[in-house]
Amino acid sequence: MPTRRTKDPANAGGRPSSFVLPILIAVLVLPVLLSAQTYVPGKGDDWESRKPEQAGMDPRLVERAVAFAKENQNKDSKDLAAVIWSSWGREPGFRILGPTQPRGDTNGMILRHGYVVAEWGDTRRVDMTFSVTKSFLSTLAGLALDRGLIRDVHDPVKMYVQDGKFDSEHNAKITWHHLLQQTSDWEGTLFDTPDWADRPVSPKPELWQRRPLNEPGAHFKYNDVRVNLLAYCLLQVWRRPLPQVLRESLMDPIGASNTWRWHGYENSWVLVDGAQMQSVSGGGHFGGGLFISTRDQARFGLLFLRRGAWNGERLFSEKWIDRLRVPAEAFSGYGYMWWLNTGKRRFKDAPEHVYFAAGTGGNFIVVDDKNDLVVVVRWMPNINDFLKIVFDAVKE
Repeated sequence: MPTRRTKDPANAGGRPSSFVLPILIAVLVLPVLLSAQTYVPGKGDDWESRKPEQAGMDPRLVERAVAFAKENQNKDSKDLAAVIWSSWGREPGFRILGPTQPRGDTNGMILRHGYVVAEWGDTRRVDMTFSVTKSFLSTLAGLALDRGLIRDVHDPVKMYVQDGKFDSEHNAKITWHHLLQQTSDWEGTLFDTPDWADRPVSPKPELWQRRPLNEPGAHFKYNDVRVNLLAYCLLQVWRRPLPQVLRESLMDPIGASNTWRWHGYENSWVLVDGAQMQSVSGGGHFGGGLFISTRDQARFGLLFLRRGAWNGERLFSEKWIDRLRVPAEAFSGYGYMWWLNTGKRRFKDAPEHVYFAAGTGGNFIVVDDKNDLVVVVRWMPNINDFLKIVFDAVKE
């Protein structure tokens, strides 16, 4: 028998009952509120803008932030090969092994609720991004963990890479966790560069090769040889070139352009399953690394703001966001190749909860999940004062 519809005695006059009215409000209003918090752009230039006041920001302060960025851009040479030589050329045996290219002027974007609130300069220009590359690299470790290619970040890397690089008593203790936090103190030579040649600490050259080794996890040392070791190890796990993994797993799904490139070195080609593959670098210290536009970096930052989900599709686990934000015991300002603002050590005028990717010359991706904000800046080294203006502009 068909179900009979009965009238609600309390609603005999046809007016919404006290029970129905809240439901109607929720149905009408909630999607609007949710869309404001979950918007992601379409592919390419399909990216909506909002006036600052529409996004809950003070338009005068946003305008001031953009003007500040333009006035305080990097004054160093745009010849990045020359910049690299002047920065690290005194390291023993230093040479540029990967490609470089001259950079452009400062440019950037401010996103609120996913929408473009401000954009200046040539944000489509592809430039080197130096150590911002490390945050892309660590994400591929997170993907490997999701796919079961890495069982646990606390596994010794020797379980996965068995070509001698982790055979010594010291190196055998090193885990993925140590490599990701730059606390491994791995000892060895990779692509003809010994670990001690990257930013040697002692002023006495005779001590460089005879330094005491720190227990893995006990000491933080920013070292591109060891970052490149992580890239090499991930290549061994994925058995595919990492740029392909990045493109198929992340960049294509988030609608990034096809203009970015990820380079290794002239001597970083390795044989994997009978095929020659280039092991990419985690920065531009020796040249190479990621060459990418501001717009593509902004998409990447927005993916992290959305905790690994994009347009209803989960690209990596939310747990990875939580993992990367755990401060290293040896240095509280660093997580899994993302910088942390613990104690406001790096940015005194930015919230402590923000985390960010950073590269030489003033390249930044800043993620603020509490204010639903992403800021990408190119070629502005000292951005604390800029960020202060941006965060002061957030009103609601």
